[in-house]
Amino acid sequence: MKKIPKTKVNAKDIRDAAVRLSGNSLLTPLLESKVLNAQAGARILVKAETLQITGSFKFRGAFNAISQFNRTELDTGVLAFSSGNHAQAIACAAKILNTSALLVMPQDAPKIKLEGTRSHGAEIHTYDRYSENREEIGDKIAKIRGLKIVKPYDDIAVIAGQGTVGLEIIEQCKAANIVPDIIFVPTGGGGLLAGISIAVHKDWPNVKIYSTEPEGWEDHKISLDLGYRRPAPNPELHTICDALLAPIPGEITFPINKAHVTGGLIVDDKEVLHAIASAFINLKIVVEPGGATALAAVMSNKINISGKTVVVVASGGNVDKDIFRLALKED
Repeated sequence: MKKIPKTKVNAKDIRDAAVRLSGNSLLTPLLESKVLNAQAGARILVKAETLQITGSFKFRGAFNAISQFNRTELDTGVLAFSSGNHAQAIACAAKILNTSALLVMPQDAPKIKLEGTRSHGAEIHTYDRYSENREEIGDKIAKIRGLKIVKPYDDIAVIAGQGTVGLEIIEQCKAANIVPDIIFVPTGGGGLLAGISIAVHKDWPNVKIYSTEPEGWEDHKISLDLGYRRPAPNPELHTICDALLAPIPGEITFPINKAHVTGGLIVDDKEVLHAIASAFINLKIVVEPGGATALAAVMSNKINISGKTVVVVASGGNVDKDIFRLALKED
């Protein structure tokens, strides 16, 4: 009898992921700036996943997924498709777990992400994101070479791994006697949003959670408003937020987010650049464009947060030099 794959994630899955990640991932800090608090008129706590291994939260999900593979799967190798952060995470986790990795990445991915992936000894297959389909390419290569695919967000083990960000937020807030009112999460395919939502609402069911997306790519906002999955409205619109260009919410992630997430917020590139500069100046961290969308939503007053305690996830820090220079110049 064929085994039916599991398609739901629960709090226990996230706790189990935390055990697997213990000693392998980093406990990232929850940062606060009096300047940011004054500017926002609220208490802003920034979860700095920019400081995670490989520079983003993605390592959590990648390691949790690959660490559950059997020896035959590990001996054969893994494949993933990614704009960069998932690729680096898979490459690093594969190296730690003694397996090989092939990554399907867009040819225009930030140089820092391509180089970071290669630095872990992974093989890279590039493609044109505007004329080719990465899933089709990945499926074809995986079948030919017998590789195990680790999807960037529509994978329960990946979602559970990302949910450990939420567990850490809970633990860090409780240690400081804080209960947040709102959490803002950068969102591409919805894996980080789903994992955090499950973890947080287990302890704090009344906390409001918002996705944050770049203009033109607000598929989560539209889908959450309608109640069913819809694609990004303007995928031809260029954005510097390369990490958040999933064309439609995930099949597994969206039902989770529909049940937990209050709504979606949209930011433009100018607001993102300002947030990158502010994070560097006030928090002393380097944040990439996609990872800065949550802070951008706070700083541009997308919703009223006056007097609230707000957790902002800075999800990644892999920014190319030119974009970072532009952010500091523009601010």
